[in-house]
Amino acid sequence: MKKRIAALLFVNCILLQQAAGCTTFFINKDGQLIFGRNYDWLTDAGMVCINLRGLLKTSLKADKHSNSITWISRYGSISFNQYRKEFPTGGMNENGLVVEIMWAAGTIYPAADKRPALQLLQWIQYQLDNNAVIDEVIATDKDIRIAADNPPCHFLVADSSGNAATIEFIAGKMLVHRGKDLPFPVFTNSSYAASVKAANDANVLSGNTNFSFQDNSLQRFTRACSMVQQFQQHKIDKPIVDYAFYILKKVAAPGFTRWSIVYDLKNKMIHFKTAEFQDIKSFTLNAFDFACTAPAMVLDMNQSIKGDKNKNFLPFSDAINREITERAVKESQSQLPISNEAKEANIIYPRSIRCNN
Repeated sequence: MKKRIAALLFVNCILLQQAAGCTTFFINKDGQLIFGRNYDWLTDAGMVCINLRGLLKTSLKADKHSNSITWISRYGSISFNQYRKEFPTGGMNENGLVVEIMWAAGTIYPAADKRPALQLLQWIQYQLDNNAVIDEVIATDKDIRIAADNPPCHFLVADSSGNAATIEFIAGKMLVHRGKDLPFPVFTNSSYAASVKAANDANVLSGNTNFSFQDNSLQRFTRACSMVQQFQQHKIDKPIVDYAFYILKKVAAPGFTRWSIVYDLKNKMIHFKTAEFQDIKSFTLNAFDFACTAPAMVLDMNQSIKGDKNKNFLPFSDAINREITERAVKESQSQLPISNEAKEANIIYPRSIRCNN
């Protein structure tokens, strides 16, 4: 029996490593600022949410040791959500700040202290709501924390000034790599230190493309580094957005890559496709009204869209929120169990948000 349990745990661990094998990267070349991301997981249920500025929000209580925090959103944003509106896996705000998440075993969030704690995904929305550049994101660590019992994850962030940073939580402290400490603006699921060592061992900077790692995360990191490096150093005729999708294809996890997303930070455009619907959908943030008096809009990610993509966005409703959230929860329950009580609290949370006018 013990051997069967151990074998089951091992299989589940391997499944989780494959399913959560996300990849992100940032390209800054000749004024072009492109952020690519593969979202690898058990479910492709998802919606694109238009998040308005000027909204008064109070965070859900994330743990019994801290208070909630209240804020007014300074920036509108577009986000990709699976587990209800206001709890995105990533997105870009109207100032060009991008925040994206990846699974990271070994993460240890801060212990309870005087700072309010947020749920992991609401932390992302807080950053999109309140900050224009990565320095501001990093500075929030003195004011808020991610609750300790959240799933282990880390982040790649970038802004329209051309800056990028990795954010990890190691031994209860925020660890940031940026500037000269960020030789490769790429992140997968290993620590940044281990990832950089792998890329250096593979001589990526010298142009080597012949490498192989047993660790899939390190293999994806090194491959993405190599392809970003090639684009930076050589003249490649392929348009940069197309090249970003080409990188994402090369680092995809078969059977688990659910979404591929490319953000154009300078032009405030977003392009994405899903595993089920491979046609690339593109839209610009400038086409949306982010005023808090405007209707919040939402788009089911899994559909084929012809013509004007913006016209396919529908007014946000409890029904849309519930349909996508319940499907996501059901399809990922084996690796990320969410109680009915927590699910219901999260589904109805958007009702508590109002315009601050």
